[in-house]
Amino acid sequence: MELDPDICYRALSARDPRFDGRFFVAVHTTGIYCRPICPARTPFRKNITFYPTAAAAQEAGYRPCLRCRPETAPNIGAWRGTSNTVSRALALIEAGAMDDDDVEALAARLGIGERQLRRLFQEHIGASPLAVAQTRRILLAKQLIHETGLPMTEIAMAAGFGSTRRFNDTFQHLFGRPPSALRRRGAARDGSALELTLSYKPPFEWDAIVGFLAARAIPGIETVSPSLYRRTFSIGGSTGTVAVSHEPARNRLRVAVRLGDVGALPAILSRVRRVFDLGADPETIAAHLSTDPVLAPMVARRPGLRLPGGWDGFELAVRAVMGQQITIAGARNLLGKLVAAYGAPIAGGGEGLTHVFPSPASLVDAEIAALGMPGARGRAISNMARAALADPSLFERAASLDEAIAKLCAVPGIGEWTAHYVAIRALREPDGFPASDIGLLRALAEDGVRPTPKALLARAEAWRPWRAYAAQHLWTHDFGTLEAKKEKFSNRQDVKTPSSDDGVAPAAS
Repeated sequence: MELDPDICYRALSARDPRFDGRFFVAVHTTGIYCRPICPARTPFRKNITFYPTAAAAQEAGYRPCLRCRPETAPNIGAWRGTSNTVSRALALIEAGAMDDDDVEALAARLGIGERQLRRLFQEHIGASPLAVAQTRRILLAKQLIHETGLPMTEIAMAAGFGSTRRFNDTFQHLFGRPPSALRRRGAARDGSALELTLSYKPPFEWDAIVGFLAARAIPGIETVSPSLYRRTFSIGGSTGTVAVSHEPARNRLRVAVRLGDVGALPAILSRVRRVFDLGADPETIAAHLSTDPVLAPMVARRPGLRLPGGWDGFELAVRAVMGQQITIAGARNLLGKLVAAYGAPIAGGGEGLTHVFPSPASLVDAEIAALGMPGARGRAISNMARAALADPSLFERAASLDEAIAKLCAVPGIGEWTAHYVAIRALREPDGFPASDIGLLRALAEDGVRPTPKALLARAEAWRPWRAYAAQHLWTHDFGTLEAKKEKFSNRQDVKTPSSDDGVAPAAS
């Protein structure tokens, strides 16, 4: 990944927040690496080296700054679209894929050789996969030390260190002191909740994303208010709840987690980042999409529009199938019935949070159609559950977009629209694009004439690798137009709110 040293130094000298997360500054004289917004005195140009990632700086022998805390920098994906393999590998590492396995096992999951994976990481990240995994563990542990009151043994477990001894040795080597010496007084705790913060690159359309989630909140699983998103989860046998709120003045989200097993924490944080699309670089995406004359005014109106992610791949797939060709309210009602019938109850979830989402095993032989839907749709959900049990990697970013779509479409009852929708929201494929979606075709109609899916695909070539974000802008615009029409003709009884998850309606409605 190429960095222009002159541009980087000017950004560092100005403490320009637009560059936070884009590069890190390693100071030769101190052995420390910092964010470009670090309040420390600007080093002389001859005494610094710029690195594209924290992992690259750490692999070069530098330790993270205690003042600007690199672990809290926005984790923007400037490399996305450059190497899909690296993008998928980083997603797996973030979810803990290398806590127990090695680089060879990671390469095998991606379907490539170990040497090729190392080469791609060096080219795009500036560090090896092992260095990225080690840096992730260290920075997560450092954040837990600073922001929580967890005992050091639990922090070591949550961050993915194999043992407390290894955890202590790593911090002694990096910082010249034990990890307990980095703890600040008054570490934050909220009763039994564990609180952490996750940064993002502004602008960030909180109202848009929380509105999207509120309209689709499953009874018993989620509750959403303008300022707070709450839901239940079950990960690796650990159940609990997570609450997410917005701190716009500091460009971050606050996450409060209640769980029994701290080892599930990395997966939970990874899913929060996915749901709220915290890895997006809105400036880069907006600059690219704004070259299209139709998209440009939409992007200008919502420069911080994100792609709402799915908490769990299987859950998202069930949402997509169950919501086909019915209203959002109808889909929520059916999903609530599904949760009440097949979801496991959870104790202590608080008001409105009573169950976790049904597991694939609980739906394989379930009479889902009896809840009030066509038999074919119920069978499609059972087929999806069976496929998820047979292939645990079905909802992982461990294949190319085309391969992921083909794998999903191989499940009986799952079509291309549903597969692309799952790829966008659950697999976080920024180039996913359901070209047959009626909302996209309607949003690009000229003089009342809609383009064909083939024509839309041809036009969308210019939007690569951000076609999914283009789709989100078009869906949002189309829904706004539909809402205006609904208000104008409010006395009509045949106007329906389109569903988010059907095969013909806009997914952002």
